[in-house]
Amino acid sequence: MIVTMYIDTVPNRNSPPAVLLREGWREGKRVRKRTVANLSDWPAEKVEALRLLLAGEKMVPAGRERVTERSLPHGHVEAILGTIRRLGLDRLIAAKRSRERDLVVALVAERLLHPSSKLATTRLWHTTTLAEQLDVADADVDEVYAALDWLLARQGRIERKLARRHLREGALALYDVSSSHYEGRTCPLAQLTRGRDGTTGRLQIVYGVMTDKDGRPIAVQVYPGKTADPTTVSDQVEKLRGDFALERVVLVGDRGMLTQTQIDTLKQYPQLGWISALRSASIRKLATAGSIQMSLFDEQNLAEIESPQFPGERLVVCYNPQLAEERRRKRNDLLAATEKELDRVVREVKRRTQKPLGESEIGVKVGRVINRYKVAKHFQLTIADDRFEWARDEEAIATEAALDGIYVIRTSEPAERLSAEDTVRSYKALADVERAFRTLKGIDLRVRPIYLRVPDHVRAHIFLCLLAYYVEWHMRRALAPLLFDDEELMENRKRRDPVAPARPSPSAKRKKITRRNADGLPVHSFQTLLAELGTRARNDYRIEIACKTKRPGQTVTVRHHDYTEHNPLQAKALRLLGLLPVTGNPD
Repeated sequence: MIVTMYIDTVPNRNSPPAVLLREGWREGKRVRKRTVANLSDWPAEKVEALRLLLAGEKMVPAGRERVTERSLPHGHVEAILGTIRRLGLDRLIAAKRSRERDLVVALVAERLLHPSSKLATTRLWHTTTLAEQLDVADADVDEVYAALDWLLARQGRIERKLARRHLREGALALYDVSSSHYEGRTCPLAQLTRGRDGTTGRLQIVYGVMTDKDGRPIAVQVYPGKTADPTTVSDQVEKLRGDFALERVVLVGDRGMLTQTQIDTLKQYPQLGWISALRSASIRKLATAGSIQMSLFDEQNLAEIESPQFPGERLVVCYNPQLAEERRRKRNDLLAATEKELDRVVREVKRRTQKPLGESEIGVKVGRVINRYKVAKHFQLTIADDRFEWARDEEAIATEAALDGIYVIRTSEPAERLSAEDTVRSYKALADVERAFRTLKGIDLRVRPIYLRVPDHVRAHIFLCLLAYYVEWHMRRALAPLLFDDEELMENRKRRDPVAPARPSPSAKRKKITRRNADGLPVHSFQTLLAELGTRARNDYRIEIACKTKRPGQTVTVRHHDYTEHNPLQAKALRLLGLLPVTGNPD
């Protein structure tokens, strides 16, 4: 039985109200109460002080100085941990609370707050309330590495739980591969190869991310740096069919991922559908065979065709005039830049009269130029000893220009399951996976630089980043009214023309112009909004109180803390995240 003591004010008809100290409890469905004392003669301020004391407020004696020992940023920790608990991610990582689970949750939250090395993490989470909230203040870097090992051992289980939440039979699964450079030389996963971001001469680590149709991350797999994109597809097929026990799934991958060889492999699983796109060489063959003609787009910007070159497949040909113009502009810029460099080589050959350049020397110089901008196919070159001439191949340029703005989506899915428009939309959804890569490698979560030496620690680190992005994905969706993000994007995608360039909604345009939302609150990026939430602080105080039961002059130190109030923006953010109203103390 729980007994609660409280102050009750009882009205009197012709007299001042009676102020009673009472205790109450529940017996079955009935509430019982008993009067402990009559406080009607007490001064009002004394009654109010007792009321506050009974409510759990910490009282400061009159004349006693309250010393502020420190203030720690708390609001962003409150938002992130609250989201993790609302999503049930902590329980998804492990059903029961443990030291390892608390460390992993802290690492996930810290990647959103201050992405850094694991050693720096154990320092930085003391600069907010995070370490104390999760009781990991005494953790050192060795314990963090042990927590990474614990997390990696549970990765398969966690991914299966995520798949059960967000994938179902017949669902779309988006998949793409990226890479990040590695700092150091000791990890076997890191291999010297060209990075997908154009970096050269640095060790790289490859990883593939699978998401649901909305770009919500489900799983990640890490590979050595020289792994080719298509070779990772078989692992994803095994994951979908074996680990996730899904027979009917449509895998969406780009043209560099789902090559013809991989598609032939996928065809061995009739229940496993796929969506990809044709390479430019295949599109040219279709055009040469007469399958693609501009008359297809007289009334609409997409059309379905069939070709004996791709038996049993649906081909959706799309034409985007804005893309055509952009390709023409880019090709002209590349041609002009190449011609400028080729003219420089011509002048150098003519200038070398005393020691003329040989054919091989000229070939090396020309090779550097035409390989720089990747337009060698558009030039006719004449190279001999002490002679170099060039000319545009106008026929090759015209042949390529005829296909500007045209791309072809290919799929195994029949029209009754997936319309041509939805096929295009599904392929374009790969942009959400690209956004995941930009977030993982960009300013938000920063997979790179990677300093870890042990391959399993690298795998655990990247999986940890995926879990952090899972939290950020949901936070961004909820906080869209306070961010520059287009909050109508997901709904508009279902209705708008799948081929035409995406256009921002009126609300997104208004936010961009005014930098305020419909409520007049300032609009933020995700990072600056977290910083604004972090201005809500927890203040720690110390009070020295004389103790009458001890010798005169001795005092007792009392410590307590409170939280700064939410400002309107913070309150709005927490309401959007489903974390307000809050009942009870934030602790």
